[in-house]
Amino acid sequence: MGKKLFDIYFTIGVIAMALLAVLVIFAVIARYFFSLSWKQLAEFNTTLFAFTTFWGMGINIIKDEHVMIDILYDNVKPAHKRWLAIVNHLIVLVVDLVFTWQGFKYVAVAGKQISQGMEIPMKYMYGIMPVCGVICAVCVVIKIAMLFTADISYFAPKNKALSKEDPA
Repeated sequence: MGKKLFDIYFTIGVIAMALLAVLVIFAVIARYFFSLSWKQLAEFNTTLFAFTTFWGMGINIIKDEHVMIDILYDNVKPAHKRWLAIVNHLIVLVVDLVFTWQGFKYVAVAGKQISQGMEIPMKYMYGIMPVCGVICAVCVVIKIAMLFTADISYFAPKNKALSKEDPA
């Protein structure tokens, strides 16, 4: 079930990214070749960009694709890596929860305004931040549970130093 949920989550992100790419290309062609511009489209593209950015946080956590300086991490014994990874993800969870709480506070203050382009309450645009923050927190908790139950081989070094003998 978890795999199916992740596949749906991932697919939504891919569709949003594809839509964003198509709309940005369309907007650029319309603006530079036909001198056409729509503030609604520009505002929607900005909102969609924010959505894909915040939506991707959870995907990066689950897939271990987040930014990580692993020069020290790769030199730690696999048995210790489990606990180091759990502590790391607990720190990520705390930061995410602070971000989410601040997002909810921001939506409460600025969400009553009406957007100039799409003419909708800004709470729908700014609400992306706290909603995706909650989804990311769920992903972090899932990842921590996965780290607790992972086989020790999961923590084996994944990166290897490049040398002159390595094929490119």
